[in-house]
Amino acid sequence: MTEAAATAHALPADAPDAAPARDLFSKFDALIAEREALLATGVRDPFAIVMDEVKSPTEAVIRGKDTILLGTYNYMGMTFDADVIAAGKAALDQFGSGTNGSRMLNGTFRDHIAAEDALRAFYDADHAMVFSTGYQANLGIISTIAGKGDYIILDADSHASIYDGCALGNAEIVRFRHNSVEDLDKRLGRLPADAGKLVVLEGVYSMLGDIAPLKEMVAVARRHGAMTLSDEAHSMGFYGEHGRGVYEEQGLELGRDIDFVIGTFSKSVGTVGGFCVSNHPKFEVMRLACRPYIFTASLPPSVVATAATSITKLMTATEKRARLWSNARTLHANLKGLGFHLGTEAADSAIIAVILTDQQQAVVMWQALLEAGLYVNMARPPATPAGTFLLRCSLCAEHRPEQIEAITRMFATAGRAVGVID
Repeated sequence: MTEAAATAHALPADAPDAAPARDLFSKFDALIAEREALLATGVRDPFAIVMDEVKSPTEAVIRGKDTILLGTYNYMGMTFDADVIAAGKAALDQFGSGTNGSRMLNGTFRDHIAAEDALRAFYDADHAMVFSTGYQANLGIISTIAGKGDYIILDADSHASIYDGCALGNAEIVRFRHNSVEDLDKRLGRLPADAGKLVVLEGVYSMLGDIAPLKEMVAVARRHGAMTLSDEAHSMGFYGEHGRGVYEEQGLELGRDIDFVIGTFSKSVGTVGGFCVSNHPKFEVMRLACRPYIFTASLPPSVVATAATSITKLMTATEKRARLWSNARTLHANLKGLGFHLGTEAADSAIIAVILTDQQQAVVMWQALLEAGLYVNMARPPATPAGTFLLRCSLCAEHRPEQIEAITRMFATAGRAVGVID
């Protein structure tokens, strides 16, 4: 650089600080004001809960009070499974607390391979790829598969990780009305016949707990020459003969009907991590092209050891599946009988959404349940469809019949006190 060039960009030594033209946080002012107004009414912050102690898959201590957990996604109750915990402890002792590297470099240990082997066996798949989170699995797979000139067609109510995967890539995005086979068909019909197309679906939608008509949607996608991806995060472990998800329950097969299945370890598996399985013959190239896989640290060996053990046990968890479905159907029937407005007409999944009129009613109801000793999730837009406020209940295979009865009583008492039911 010449002296003249350096001088041209120099600032006076005593130059005053320039105030930013616009505070970059000003875009959040409405959200901050909404939160402050809500907390000013005296209710607790539903998004700042701290678990002081977790006693079991269904019980915790919150602010010194024994609390039933009904909002953890611990569907199969694997977090306290003795074999799962033992595997994690053994890996921690043998390999230490972390990998300090990505899967591409030094971050692949014995148990990463074991977890992928377990996934291939569980899904009867040719290929399995483990990510550090389920979010990263969607982010990486979707953004890498569909590129410039391709099209991603997705349900309008898709999870944030799916939308973010679309945003990270360069494909054109087309949305269709939630669970509408007709609208999917119409929008696919408008796309160039020779373009690459990926239809992204979810087996269970996490807010309302409703399921997708995957069989009909996959048939439409195939007719238009599109590949298909199904996110089975909220159905793995208990849907279908082998627990593979809604696609299996509806008679679809990986490779023949579904090209890619995305899942997570943070629900039924009981730990943290994400994955994609596929039978596509070229799938392994994803390890060389997928940025969210390449440029992030791999999971600690203790985590993937717990995942591998849990997945293997879920392959034969028939009794647990039956208990989970029994719990979901019983609580759904109980809450419906009390007069609550629910997200689904029947227990379509292990998620039961109790619909409220507005945020104030939802938070007051949530707090009444928490004070009674029950934790559920309070959900609001943008996580939920526009204008929808709800309490989301997630059943576990380990919920005991007496806990389901206690939960029903708590909902009845709180619902009447708040005016949600008569």
